[in-house]
Amino acid sequence: MSTPARSSLPWLWLAAVSIVLDQWSKWAIMRRFEEFETLTLLPVLDISRWHNRGAAFSFLAGAGGWQRWLFTGFAVVVSGVIAVWLRRLDNSTQKRLACALTLVMGGAIGNVIDRVRFGHVVDFIVVHWNSHFFPAFNVADACITVGAGLLLLDAILDGRKAKAAGGAG
Repeated sequence: MSTPARSSLPWLWLAAVSIVLDQWSKWAIMRRFEEFETLTLLPVLDISRWHNRGAAFSFLAGAGGWQRWLFTGFAVVVSGVIAVWLRRLDNSTQKRLACALTLVMGGAIGNVIDRVRFGHVVDFIVVHWNSHFFPAFNVADACITVGAGLLLLDAILDGRKAKAAGGAG
């Protein structure tokens, strides 16, 4: 498979911005808050410093430490695959996909930096309704979530486009 003349590598700026915003926000939280210290911003939104030693929703957080390197290795491999994919992706026709992939990449790298530096990921955004809490998350997690949503949207829209093209013939 040849590389398109209009590769999507220029979208890497979005991954870089995601990483910078993620790391800056975590630096600000670690500078201001002790672990578990909380500031209520809205009746449904708190800022609270948490250390997540697992993956999403603290999956495998109590596994003894090996999961740190498993999640780090997985994120590095995924980021490498995304970089190759971006290189081969035609930016003139697949901007939404390129945007989605770079958001996922930026978020993954942001959390890898935490795992390597601290042995855990710093989470601080806490959304809740009364006593029902959504797991704490951070800017990197938000980038991954938005990127995954865009990937789904892209797949749905491409599927509809392909179905329409097939039905026209």
